[in-house]
Amino acid sequence: MSDTSSARPAAVLDVWCELQCPDCRSALDDLRALRARYGDRLEVRLRHFPLEKHKHAFAAAQAAEEALEQGRGWAYVEAVLGRVEELDRKGEPFLVEVARELGLDAEEFDTALIDGRHILIVDADQAEGKAIGVTGTPTYVIGGERLDGGKSQEGLRERIAEIADRLLAEQGA
Repeated sequence: MSDTSSARPAAVLDVWCELQCPDCRSALDDLRALRARYGDRLEVRLRHFPLEKHKHAFAAAQAAEEALEQGRGWAYVEAVLGRVEELDRKGEPFLVEVARELGLDAEEFDTALIDGRHILIVDADQAEGKAIGVTGTPTYVIGGERLDGGKSQEGLRERIAEIADRLLAEQGA
């Protein structure tokens, strides 16, 4: 018999992000540290908030969804964010190139970008973000609290950890 309550993470961190954003790239270290500290007790969810000033961000969000579908979402996000300058220069072909480098089905990426199968997810995330007051990236939401990392990421990892610790303690996790 398995204990189904342990299958669900006790805390959820939504990360409103866009893959052409240098601030989101600098947030990766914090996200890696949080994932290492909490493991599966903290679910880190990628939420899309492509900014109009970045012309490839909307396509990148769709590509990230395709990577999630193919089982390598965070690896893909980290690879693209690590090379935002290349995304600036090369655009959509770069998104397919990264998929190929990670051993993903690059043709499926290309098709997904053409047929727009992930647009509704990206649009829904963006609409929800606007509704809760997200204005820039990265923005974190945990335990009902919104933390804006676009202005400064100073101290945010510690604040997120404080909230996660409280949520986990409340649930005895």
